[in-house]
Amino acid sequence: MQKPLSNAELAVMELLWQVDDPLTARQLREQLYPDATKAQHGTVQQLLQRLEEKGFVDRDRSHSVHFFVPRIGKQEYTATQLESLADKLTAGSIAPLITHLVEQRRISPDEIARIRDYLEQQPSEADDE
Repeated sequence: MQKPLSNAELAVMELLWQVDDPLTARQLREQLYPDATKAQHGTVQQLLQRLEEKGFVDRDRSHSVHFFVPRIGKQEYTATQLESLADKLTAGSIAPLITHLVEQRRISPDEIARIRDYLEQQPSEADDE
């Protein structure tokens, strides 16, 4: 199971997920820290190194400037983190999370309708027999 990303690592990944093209460390730094100092460039380099070591990004070393791309998608990362949270807090059940979000009105009626439609399209256990 993937370890959760720190807030700084997640900020880098969010930028990589938003852009379809590979990005350089400099491009990432300019987006994260528009008024960057030399120290912040080093910070971005360290974040990218950690993300590469964790298997979240790939580095293209074929050019004089290295380019970075996400190795996993945002949806995949989100799914594994939600499953991990459910395992820790509710013995693997996601129902308490969904119930809480609905009760607190954190899920809009449109989102509830989309979830309902999705669930209705899923095969039932009776279909498996």
